[in-house]
Amino acid sequence: MPLRRHHSPTSTSAQIALDIPSSPTSSYEEIPYGNHNSYTSQSSQHYSDSINQYPSLDDVHLPLHNMETESRRRNVGFEQPSTAGWVPGNPRYDSYPTPHYFNDVDGKGVYEKARVGYATGKLPPRQTKEREPWYHQWAPMAYTIVSIWSRIYAIGFSPYVIWDEAHFGKFASHYLKREFYFDVHPPLGKMLVAFVGLVSGYDGSFEFKSGEQYPSNVPYISMRVLLSFFGVAMVPLGWYTAKELHFSMRARHLVACMVLFDLSWLTISRFILLDSLLLFFTCTTVYFLTKFHNQQYRSFSEDWWLWLAMTGLSIGCVTSVKWIGLFVTALVGVYTIEDLWDKFGDLRMPVRIYIKHWLARILCLIILPLIVYVITFKIHFLILNHSGPGDAQMSSLFQANLEGNDFARNPLEVAFGSQISLKNAGYGGGLLHSHVQTFPVGSLQQQVTCYHYKDDNNKWTVLPPWDEPRLDINSPEIRYLTDKSIIRLQHGPTTRMLHSHSMPAPITKHENEVSGYGNDTVGDQNDHWQVEIVDDLVRKKRGGNDVVHSLTTRVRFRHVALGCYLKAQNVVLPGWGFKQTEVSCDKQNQPDNPHTQWNIEGHWNDRLPPGEAKQYHSPFLRDFWHLNVAMMTSNNALIPDPDKYDVLASTPSQWPWLNVGLRMCGWGDNQTKYYLMGNPVIWWGTTASLIIFLLVLGIYILRAHRKYVDMDPEEWQQFLHPGKIALYGWYHLVLSQRRRFHELTKVIVFTTCLVTILGVFWWFHKVSYGIEGPVGETWGLQWRKNWNIY
Repeated sequence: MPLRRHHSPTSTSAQIALDIPSSPTSSYEEIPYGNHNSYTSQSSQHYSDSINQYPSLDDVHLPLHNMETESRRRNVGFEQPSTAGWVPGNPRYDSYPTPHYFNDVDGKGVYEKARVGYATGKLPPRQTKEREPWYHQWAPMAYTIVSIWSRIYAIGFSPYVIWDEAHFGKFASHYLKREFYFDVHPPLGKMLVAFVGLVSGYDGSFEFKSGEQYPSNVPYISMRVLLSFFGVAMVPLGWYTAKELHFSMRARHLVACMVLFDLSWLTISRFILLDSLLLFFTCTTVYFLTKFHNQQYRSFSEDWWLWLAMTGLSIGCVTSVKWIGLFVTALVGVYTIEDLWDKFGDLRMPVRIYIKHWLARILCLIILPLIVYVITFKIHFLILNHSGPGDAQMSSLFQANLEGNDFARNPLEVAFGSQISLKNAGYGGGLLHSHVQTFPVGSLQQQVTCYHYKDDNNKWTVLPPWDEPRLDINSPEIRYLTDKSIIRLQHGPTTRMLHSHSMPAPITKHENEVSGYGNDTVGDQNDHWQVEIVDDLVRKKRGGNDVVHSLTTRVRFRHVALGCYLKAQNVVLPGWGFKQTEVSCDKQNQPDNPHTQWNIEGHWNDRLPPGEAKQYHSPFLRDFWHLNVAMMTSNNALIPDPDKYDVLASTPSQWPWLNVGLRMCGWGDNQTKYYLMGNPVIWWGTTASLIIFLLVLGIYILRAHRKYVDMDPEEWQQFLHPGKIALYGWYHLVLSQRRRFHELTKVIVFTTCLVTILGVFWWFHKVSYGIEGPVGETWGLQWRKNWNIY
């Protein structure tokens, strides 16, 4: 007879009944195939007393009439389970120990495997706090020691600036000098690089020009060594993640060796780069996620909260290093959606508990990472409080607060004859700009764009309209710029007028083109613009004929003849426009559109007194959002030119099979050469394993529909969970430790894999540690014709 667990919801302790015949009448028994409701997931905290029983054969009405007796009956024996150590009501145990069935030769039909729905059912995972023998800890310790040696061996062999060290070393210099700079990546990784430089004794004086030799006062070896420890930590993280995924000891060794001997991870861990930081936080995110997954049946316990919060913290860190970290965030998001969907289908879960699950994930996986991300920018702004090369990317008020910036000394009120620079008020907005190059389409007149860096081509002079007398700069009367004033804006270096006409803009075709036209004597009515004051960030909004103030007054410029408004909405021009932002004239009147609003940033007029040297308040959240939009705009501008061949460019389809590699430095015979590529055996093997996993998964699903029961729910989850992690972005997994081969075959396969990985690593080790002399003397490295090693 089947095993049943009796339960009374009002009883204070579990009532267990085990009905096992002492002398079965036959060694054969009917298999009670379960229906879909015969197994449901349990939470030890809220549902430890749930009913879990197996229906009889009559309940499910399986069509056994057309099956042979041998197919319906199995030679099943069982052993009386041991009850030693079992205590009713102990949350460590979800149910009374069940009998152990044996002699299930063909792998189908034993009681615990007869639970239909194993593909969706869940069993409590094995205990994550199980104690292992002390000598099991020697393996990750040994791998960590080897990892340290492999990462720091000959790390200073090349005393030159390699690859992106030219960028991130320079950013570290800006932090140490506290100069504001601009970059498309979030600040956490670069702040850690700067901290490493500070600890190493670097003073920020080196410019990190690509290929330049490091001077004696730059501790580049110390900086490389300290950053390499983030790469070192990935090896033990790989081991313990495999442990949390319940891999066997051999599988853990294989995962650790794959991480340890991968050439690409080794190479990028040995230089002053962000990639080792990015990969480290990616590894911690997945590790914490697996720790949290193993707490799913201890909901809202201390460990459950700990690992959920640590997952969110790690998400915040990886996203704060590079935005590409959002891919691992998507992995956590997909896992969370699936988990909440499964809980939604558990009809025994109270709505209150289900809502609590939602709130916990919103708090830890959305709000907490966002707080971490925002805090990194707050620290970024606090450190970089001096004027630097990235000032122009920020709002005028923000720049006025930087030490060394003279905007606060600008003449306060703007007058005719003043020379000004105009800053677009939209998030990520640039400075109104023009240069001698002309549009290749449309009017063919001089280009007008928005530019994000300080330049003399950003300067414009405020002049009266053509039908008014010329401006006399020697007149004692000063005419201030007010609301509804009609003006001309003359470009300083080229004397062209800001101009618009009924011709489509080069990119935004439904808006009018804005160009530079005419000079001091040539012009027309299309040069006239009317000033409309929107508000003043200090004096608030006022009506009437308010005077335009520098920095704080936001204005719009309406074209007098066409009625359109001057606009710059972060639309990037092609190569002929130097990837600068398109400026157009918007036909729609949208007063609340910040991209049609401008403020006076730079102001030069010798006839006006300087402003008071006071600190203008710039709200942090406004600056935070402004910088992120500017980062996004600049990042979108980094699009390869389709008309040019980029030797560094590659496509995602080329990565899994290592179609291409990357030269990280000069390739001269007298230079130490580094080539970025993965270990071919690891990359090809793991790519093939994912394909095999999908095929095996499809086979198992088909067999499940044919009523073949190959795994119990725990085995199925153990098979499925690591595979999903691998498909969603985790590195180098073996699919499952549950192999049905002879033990000797396992050892042979495992040893062959490790020897192959180690051999290929040694064969290609020079691409990571440096190739000396003519590269042609190092033969046998070009396994694929696309690798530009020779």
